[in-house]
Amino acid sequence: MDQRTRTEDVAREKWTLERVLSIRYWTPTLLSFRTTRPAAFRFTPGHYTRLGLGAADNIVWRPYSLASAAEEDFLDFIAVLVPGGAFSEQLQQLRAGDRLRVDSASYGFLTVNQLAPGKDLWLLASGTGLGPFVSILRDAAVWRNFERLILVHSVRHSSELAWCEEIAALPALFPNAKATLRYIPVVTREPGATPLAQRIPLLLADGRLEQAAETSLTLADSRLMVCGNPELAKELRESLGARGFATNRRNVPGQMAFEKYW
Repeated sequence: MDQRTRTEDVAREKWTLERVLSIRYWTPTLLSFRTTRPAAFRFTPGHYTRLGLGAADNIVWRPYSLASAAEEDFLDFIAVLVPGGAFSEQLQQLRAGDRLRVDSASYGFLTVNQLAPGKDLWLLASGTGLGPFVSILRDAAVWRNFERLILVHSVRHSSELAWCEEIAALPALFPNAKATLRYIPVVTREPGATPLAQRIPLLLADGRLEQAAETSLTLADSRLMVCGNPELAKELRESLGARGFATNRRNVPGQMAFEKYW
């Protein structure tokens, strides 16, 4: 075995070559896609993994949150195409049946086990930050362990409300669960498209988000997870921190968790 072959074999242990099963374009630049799942691949809802596209000597890797349930035999992802992006240019060319590389490991801290026990789970997302929350809401344990699940998804245009029908149908998958789901879409650039149209930090600051959820934010009962653009994370970390909410520290579960890979 020559050195090149040995190097390729070692690299292959870190990823697998998977097949694209389906692709759905929500808008010309927003798509979700499903791939086969490596037999040994494991993840916790809320995790992300890395996807690789390109020739063997020039692979471009990018992190993407997993949107599928942890026990499914496929993997779901959601992505925005970035004009001129090294990964996006290749992603745009993908069709069902094509292949891409999937990292053998999953990563991240946006998982429910990072949170202290509570009654209400708030999932606050902007854009493709929805992905990990779809995975979390497909987890039966979440429906057993919380009383209220509140998903807030903020986008610019209503066409970007990916998986909205699937989200609305989730309670039917867990008919015996004690949790209820409140799905709150927020469209910011189409007046009248949704009852709420401001950015999530503003809606939290003036109480309108709590009013829409019919649930109050309290340190005792509320647990928050945030995934989206960096400005959203920064503003919410500051405003929620000022209200006493904290992230996991030295293995002490907190009341809020943020995605860190963006």
